[in-house]
Amino acid sequence: MRIAKNDTVLVVAGNDRGKTGKVLKVFPKKSRVIVEKVNFVKRHTRPTRTRIQGGVLEKEAAIHVSNVMLMCPKCDTGVRVGVKKLTDGSKVRVCRQCGEMIPRP
Repeated sequence: MRIAKNDTVLVVAGNDRGKTGKVLKVFPKKSRVIVEKVNFVKRHTRPTRTRIQGGVLEKEAAIHVSNVMLMCPKCDTGVRVGVKKLTDGSKVRVCRQCGEMIPRP
């Protein structure tokens, strides 16, 4: 996956279209990510020994990777990402608009 934890992404589809946030968790097998303060769902919980107060909690739900774009630090917009191989054999992410390398967090 070209999106990693702690990347800043732009949501391009869904109810939260246009919002940006930091990636909290990545699920590569399911091709989903959890983005901070995006795609809130209500979870009805019972009181337990660990959580004394029950009720309705709001938390972020996973969103498909195809619905988010990586934010380029130079362009400051959501961009498509390519992969470029360096001379030493390592791979780096590259912005398709400006050609700037996007380091992994």
